[in-house]
Amino acid sequence: MKVSNTSANTSENTSATNTADSAADPACYAVFGNPIAQSKSPDIHLMFAAQTDQNIHYSKILVEVDQFVTAADKFFGEGGQGLNITMPFKLDAYNYAHELSDRARTAGAVNTLAKQSDGVIIGDNTDGIGMVSDITQRLGWVVRDRRVLVLGAGGAVRGVLLPLIEQAPKSLLVANRTASKAEDLAQKLADYGELSACGYEQLDGSQFDVIINGTSASLGGALPALPASCIHSKTCVYDMVYSKTSTPFLDWSGDQGATQLSDGLGMLVGQAAESFFIWRKVRPEVAPVLAFLQEQA
Repeated sequence: MKVSNTSANTSENTSATNTADSAADPACYAVFGNPIAQSKSPDIHLMFAAQTDQNIHYSKILVEVDQFVTAADKFFGEGGQGLNITMPFKLDAYNYAHELSDRARTAGAVNTLAKQSDGVIIGDNTDGIGMVSDITQRLGWVVRDRRVLVLGAGGAVRGVLLPLIEQAPKSLLVANRTASKAEDLAQKLADYGELSACGYEQLDGSQFDVIINGTSASLGGALPALPASCIHSKTCVYDMVYSKTSTPFLDWSGDQGATQLSDGLGMLVGQAAESFFIWRKVRPEVAPVLAFLQEQA
């Protein structure tokens, strides 16, 4: 199956338990996004496959913003087995799936599509698991009893709110350029815990212990309209976007006095590991893949 010029294959599978799989054509997976050139998903999943002796082919595919259904139909129709979904298609993927996991239904967004043997396509969301694990385990930041601010109200944010609520922060506030979108999102999750919403202009004068940028602004070199007053010297700032260099949002946050800063590379690897498990039913090791990617940066 040829889906992109940007692709790679794992080496031949030598595991006795996967001999039949190795003899067959590799199972095809891909990531859909726009933009997509920056994606490290092929590298990540091929390293996972090498770890676990899985025979796969993984591509990154640029999809036009109004062509998600056409592109997904083509991919699965030509034998594709699973997709990762990045911005701006997580709501499209939610609507595309035949069935939804509980966490996808709660998030209202899908970042993983998996085709079953009977042709049913299941939508799941692994973003929240990946991010919270990265923040609390790798970085060691405390969320419980802390004031947490999440910027944005799109598909990326939808996927992480429930796992954040489950960490029992002192307060959890979603802010968005269009306040009504944040308010709608908070209302949908009201049954799961206390969650507030507002526009950026209402943040002036407030301070937060953990700030998570879930907007796509950094991809374009822009900044969300966050007042500088939101940051104090111990504020932990996390940008879901990752970059070879510090993102504009992390640079700006550092200029405001924040000293604990991280991009979303660890989240990317963590959510990818969960997607890989959904597809291949084997759980890969995250740490060596993250260390490799950090060395390449």
